[in-house]
Amino acid sequence: MRNNNDSVFRDAPIPKAVAQMAVPTMLSMLVVVLYNMVDTFFVGQTGDANQVAAVSVATPVFLILMAFGNMFGIGGSSLISRLLGAGEGERAKKVSAFCCYGSLIWGVIMIFVFLGAMPFILSVIGTSEYTIGYAHDYLFWISLGAPFIIFANGFCNLIRGEGAATASMIGNMVGTVVNIILDPIMILALGWGVAGAAIATVIGNICACFFYLIYFLRGKTVLSIHPRDFAVRGIIGGVIAIGLPASLNNILMSLSNILLNKYLAGYGDNAVAGMGVAMKANMLVVFVQLGLAMGVQPLIGFAYGANNIRRVRGVVNFSAICTTVMGVILTVIYWFTADSIISIFINDAAVIEAGVPMLRALMFSAPVLGIMFVLQNALQALCARWRRWCWPSAVRVSSLFPASSLRARISA
Repeated sequence: MRNNNDSVFRDAPIPKAVAQMAVPTMLSMLVVVLYNMVDTFFVGQTGDANQVAAVSVATPVFLILMAFGNMFGIGGSSLISRLLGAGEGERAKKVSAFCCYGSLIWGVIMIFVFLGAMPFILSVIGTSEYTIGYAHDYLFWISLGAPFIIFANGFCNLIRGEGAATASMIGNMVGTVVNIILDPIMILALGWGVAGAAIATVIGNICACFFYLIYFLRGKTVLSIHPRDFAVRGIIGGVIAIGLPASLNNILMSLSNILLNKYLAGYGDNAVAGMGVAMKANMLVVFVQLGLAMGVQPLIGFAYGANNIRRVRGVVNFSAICTTVMGVILTVIYWFTADSIISIFINDAAVIEAGVPMLRALMFSAPVLGIMFVLQNALQALCARWRRWCWPSAVRVSSLFPASSLRARISA
């Protein structure tokens, strides 16, 4: 089956191609932000700062599950886009089937790991005597939903590899809408608090999983999740070569948040809650720029697979400029409205007082953060290392910057 997005990948002007791939992905990232914000918002409506703090300290563990989804989603998406660019559609099917069953198996393993290590996890994430019970309730239900969380986040990225950015966005929106509807019911109306927030999140991810299954069953994709296409040999290396570093980056960010919460616990639960709210608000800035970078990754991978190096450079340069402009604008807005933004989540003067300077401090990196994301996703798309696993053609990364060109610049 021919990929319907070939014209966007090959022929569309760079600004149009970037917009067509990046805008749905950015909207998809906004949906991810909503996923994380609505729990904190509705838990904050209980007026209990301890429950807000519990969600804050437990969120990095949830993000670790999302990181495992990225291991299959980003790794698979990068490999798929390069394979399609090189005309190897049948192998791309095997990649998507491997990511499907690999994410489900890994999710089941995570259920037993997280539930078995629950006492240890609660002891290291920064819980206090007032928040440990709430954090346990939240993580218990999140752990049970691990296969769905990993699968949904994996396939959100995976189908983007064939250019289906809009379908990826809709899948995220399905899960988020369900989550938003269920949150006030389960957290406030039923009085389940943080446990209700976790259950709503899991159900939302289950609904997103069903959407992606329907997407494949409709047969309008060049990819496959059929068991006959499942293969490990010749596939796992290409997925892990990109997916593992990407997931490790996210896991390390989660671990840094865990350590931060642990140290903040010494200043009281209001400080933990303030940082939690500030980081949730800052996610909007981070994920919008990340969304643009992730959206253009398939464009870069396809162009590189087709040996169109000029297009690779153009996409990277244009995307870096766009993220810089967005970062500057968002920094100005956040700086002057920090108190109003924090107060949206919780009406607690002590938490607001702690959160405002934290949010402003987090914004210092926003103008340049997007450039890092673009370059990171570009390298993931190129996959210069482990060539025998992840590279379908003879194109080399060095061709992006020919030696003759470098010598000319040096001599000049």
